[in-house]
Amino acid sequence: MNGAPVETLSVVVERQFPHPPEKIWRALTEPHLIEAWLMRNDFRAVEGHRFSFEAEWGGVDCRVVAAEPHRSLTYTWRTKDLESLVTWTLVPSGAGTLLRMEQSGFRPDQQSYYRGATVGWRRFLAEMEEVLSQLD
Repeated sequence: MNGAPVETLSVVVERQFPHPPEKIWRALTEPHLIEAWLMRNDFRAVEGHRFSFEAEWGGVDCRVVAAEPHRSLTYTWRTKDLESLVTWTLVPSGAGTLLRMEQSGFRPDQQSYYRGATVGWRRFLAEMEEVLSQLD
């Protein structure tokens, strides 16, 4: 190895929601809402908080890196051999919010994870839309 940094891949999904950032922030940070669209969790929007996502297939170990209410949220996403970073950005736009999710850190030899995340996050955001439509 020549010490050069390994190029990594990112999955980016953007979706326009007809909801204000405050409402989307709730879906991103309230554990019972996160469970409804993503996975069981013990999340808290506090920098440094360690939490996990649990699903039938296993779990994800995470740590909150940054939380700026109604604007952005970043946390680590670690499975047995994937170390990545998930960043949510909320941008008010028109009558709603543009939500951007980026999961970065996929190595070139992790194509199956990369493809899975590409499909998975689109599905998760569709589920989030369902949850948001039922919130007051």
